[in-house]
Amino acid sequence: MFARRALVSALAPVILFSACTSSSESQGQTTLNVYAASSLATPFAFAALAYEKNHPGVKVQFNLGASSDLARFIQEGAPADVFASADITNMDKVESQDLLDSQSFIFATTYLEIIVEKGNPLNISSLQDLTDPDLIFVTTNPEVPIGRYTAEALEKASVTVTPDSLESNVKGIMLKVASGEADAGIVYHSEVIAADDQVEGVEIPTEFNIVAEFPIGIIKNSANKKEAQRFIDYLLSPVGQSLLTQYGFQTP
Repeated sequence: MFARRALVSALAPVILFSACTSSSESQGQTTLNVYAASSLATPFAFAALAYEKNHPGVKVQFNLGASSDLARFIQEGAPADVFASADITNMDKVESQDLLDSQSFIFATTYLEIIVEKGNPLNISSLQDLTDPDLIFVTTNPEVPIGRYTAEALEKASVTVTPDSLESNVKGIMLKVASGEADAGIVYHSEVIAADDQVEGVEIPTEFNIVAEFPIGIIKNSANKKEAQRFIDYLLSPVGQSLLTQYGFQTP
């Protein structure tokens, strides 16, 4: 398993880490602060390592967490250069306060899956199965994109499920299920891929599923706008797009 995955899978609402493996910063080094939805952790980590290798003197530092938390921090003046959200709603919170250098755009999408323990010991096969009162189901609050997407999918299927706990972000859902503390949750297909066989995904039919759209933008008060644009351009390059698709995302 990728060494940094353990870091980005923590239950803390926001995780700070750098793709750079050096323990010290050299003079003149540029630090690019990327605020990104935790669901983007794995492909972004690999992208940053490759980007740093090809751009000596640049360190890509991530603040990962629920998009709702990240949007609030940016609104409060956190030093961000790039914001990648798991939904349009939280990007709009930043954009509506004129905090973006230019209009955001969708750079990736994914869809939802039910997440269960490896081997699916409870034989969960549908959204209806999640109504079992003996089943431990976890999600997030509706401000977090995956929590809202989950509520929308359940509503489309006319299914009512009362969660047993609310996690901080999609990584928290994955960890609860992987550890056996929960029986099921709903996450992104990309999260099932990034979990590296710790869990299994159960398909949600298209008529009940949700397409999760991931927008990205440069923060207006960034001191590194050119570098921010270069990093975004890398994500949009064939190599960057390949990383996203490898980890369960669809690209424009």
